[in-house]
Amino acid sequence: MGGYQDANYYRGSWCCRLILFVIWLPTFLHVTAQESHADHRRTTSLVELAKEPTSGDSGLFDPIEISPSVIPKVPFPTESVPPMYPIPYVPTRYEPVLTGKCPVNFSRPEISNILDKAAFDCFGPLASLVGNVVCCPQFSSLIHIFQGFFGMKSNNLVLSNAVADHCFSDIVSILASRGANNTIPTLCSIKSSNLTGGSCPVKNDSTFERTVNTSKLVEACRTVDPLKECCRPVCRPAIMDAALQISGRQMMINNDNMAGEMNHTDYLNDCKGVVYSYLSKQLSSEVANKAFRILSACKVNKVCPLTFKEPSDVIAVCKNVAAPSPTCCSSLNTYIAETQQKILITNKQAIICATQFGSMLRGGGVMTNVYELCDVDLKDFSIQAFGVQDAGCLLRSLPGDVIFDNSSGVSFTCDLSDNIAAPWPSSSSFTSLSFCAPEMSLPALPISQSLKNIGCNSAGVGFLLVIFTFFVSIVVLRF
Repeated sequence: MGGYQDANYYRGSWCCRLILFVIWLPTFLHVTAQESHADHRRTTSLVELAKEPTSGDSGLFDPIEISPSVIPKVPFPTESVPPMYPIPYVPTRYEPVLTGKCPVNFSRPEISNILDKAAFDCFGPLASLVGNVVCCPQFSSLIHIFQGFFGMKSNNLVLSNAVADHCFSDIVSILASRGANNTIPTLCSIKSSNLTGGSCPVKNDSTFERTVNTSKLVEACRTVDPLKECCRPVCRPAIMDAALQISGRQMMINNDNMAGEMNHTDYLNDCKGVVYSYLSKQLSSEVANKAFRILSACKVNKVCPLTFKEPSDVIAVCKNVAAPSPTCCSSLNTYIAETQQKILITNKQAIICATQFGSMLRGGGVMTNVYELCDVDLKDFSIQAFGVQDAGCLLRSLPGDVIFDNSSGVSFTCDLSDNIAAPWPSSSSFTSLSFCAPEMSLPALPISQSLKNIGCNSAGVGFLLVIFTFFVSIVVLRF
């Protein structure tokens, strides 16, 4: 019996090794072919060696064409650093005047570091420009983290109304003293009541932990993948599920009692704030901030933040053009310039904005791709850096921050600096766009499970031997 088990073990082990070798062999052929190609070129010119790789050679996360648009690339760690636009201004710091009625030590590193980050991200002159993508997501994250930090040594997840007013005022004063815009609450539509839990019926740890599977919640949000969360979310549904449970909606749904449905949205939003507070107590401030920023990025990159007025003037002069028209292009460029003099947007937002505006034009009868005729690029939908044409900036779709340097002042990083054509929609009806690749929407089958599914029977081994012989013959022919 033992000998039979040993035989099965070695047969299975040999089979798995053969599978892995077959998987590895095409990679070996590809590498060998590249080496042979490089040897024939014998590139010795320093100019050639110094050239940056083209977009086609930059790696796994290059733009993927989804006709008629292009998904912006996510920078690979080994790629060159994207362009930065410095603003030679060093914010003046001063000692803030606090209310003295907020029982929090703001100098503690876990809260002071987040305050610094929010102050830079909401830097005075830049706050309104990067508010939608950088400032408001970071300020919102700060409020969540502060709410959890406040109740760290107590059973509370929220602040009382009076204390919330004082603490919120102190937070805004501290941010302003570190160079932030003092109109952040208005810009981001956040107020002191966000710290109180509002109408959520659960406001303390003990009740929260009796109602929610907290271990599942914390585990789901402990490590949030910035590439996967927006397509195959883990943390966001866990937060929503917890908010539904503590808001009482689950009981309402189970009982088919929909009374008070109109007011339940408020309960749900307030309870989501309580869930964020609980997570902030369980996670470090750095981990919580990263998770909250990623969740915000997923949300803001789903919609175009620009407001398009009716483009009747553009439609009138571009409706029947079939070739580049100075009148059409002038009207189109003027319209876009007036629209984008508001904020900096991300590359994904620019794709949505271009598609949305193009759908409006098609709906008005403009059938020709006027983006192509008039050389309209994605970055044209974002504000031009320093008012210089062809110096547009698209922010990264992944969470980013305003950077401070003692010598150059503050700066922000742009993701795309080249001229990527704006996508022209295929119809006049605008629908939401998805930037998720098919493989990001379905869970991948683990290799170990795939090997089990294949099975190491005689037929499988025979099939693998045929494949092995085929690849060996290719190797012999090549060399």
